Amino acid sequence: MKKLIFSNDEGTRFYAELQDKVGRHFTENKISRKGSKLMSFKIFLYFGLDILFYLLMITSENLYLFYGFYLLMGLSILLTAFNVSHDAVHGVAVKSKLWNKILFELSFNLQGNNAYVWGKNHNESHHFYTNIEGSDIDVLNNPLFRMTNTQSLKWFHRFQWFYAPFLYLLYSLNWFFFRETLMLFNYSSRTIKIEIPPLEIAKLVLFKLIYIGYMILLPIYLLPFGEWNVLLIFLFNHFMVSMLFVGVLGVSHLSDYVAHPVPDDDGNLDISWPKLQLSTSVDYNPESVFLNWTLGGFNAHALHHLLPNVCHVHYLKILPIFREIAAKHGMTYMEMPYFKSVSSHFRFLKGMGNEVNFKPINYERSAY
Repeated sequence: MKKLIFSNDEGTRFYAELQDKVGRHFTENKISRKGSKLMSFKIFLYFGLDILFYLLMITSENLYLFYGFYLLMGLSILLTAFNVSHDAVHGVAVKSKLWNKILFELSFNLQGNNAYVWGKNHNESHHFYTNIEGSDIDVLNNPLFRMTNTQSLKWFHRFQWFYAPFLYLLYSLNWFFFRETLMLFNYSSRTIKIEIPPLEIAKLVLFKLIYIGYMILLPIYLLPFGEWNVLLIFLFNHFMVSMLFVGVLGVSHLSDYVAHPVPDDDGNLDISWPKLQLSTSVDYNPESVFLNWTLGGFNAHALHHLLPNVCHVHYLKILPIFREIAAKHGMTYMEMPYFKSVSSHFRFLKGMGNEVNFKPINYERSAY
């Protein structure tokens, strides 16, 4: 991963005041930045729903109930990742460092994916160098998609806005079966190299086998519905999870409003780190209690990137502080209704597929 050097600008002053006022909010109200009793309730709730729906699924006597409980289990596991795994990887789900680690690894590895690979690169790559190719692990170099101006424009990219939803259906399956497995052979569509320690390689293989065991083999063995019904609902579950995952996260950093800064040959950027976070993230309905509850604050992505050491259950309280200080320092905070962010995402795909040098459009607050 290429290390970069940020500049000082108005974003630096904005961030200093933001940290000060948010810090005073927690101090004056005598509350912790980490998870509250509400967060503890959510942890027990989501893990409890995972177990409940799995037990209902594995004891189903009716095929349609089996399908329904299987999908509800898949949805519950995804919401557990949004609400528990993500805050735990940042060390803010609970106060204990040990329990954050346990919660993260348990909730992530049991999905069949490797906690180490995602956690390390999420914190050390994506959060530091958002949307910067060669430094942000989430910037892909997939031949079927063109995501940055530095990537070659092929004739079929003009249709990527059309075929993207069909490929999005495969996102979760690709992650489970191919993405991490190919990393073991130093092959990846990621634009930075990933090294996996031997212990994590063993865990990666082990938990994928465990996942196949409880999601496919055990239902086939215990239930009378046959292997084809189990495999079919396994696929449908991953299709559902994929669309929800991309629908929640893809619209935040892949938008025709956001920037993809390019450093100079010496690794210097003409932008501060706080300004980078605001210029590369789109928030949707950040004041929504429902979305904060279900998505674990992913709809307030810019806020999260600037304050990853704050649990999402506090976002609604500190959002007015964030907006006020951003406006004071002339910082552009991009927020809009969800469906406008989806439209922006597809305009980005279409523009990047048709223009050699695609430029983001200026965000207008009045559009919200």
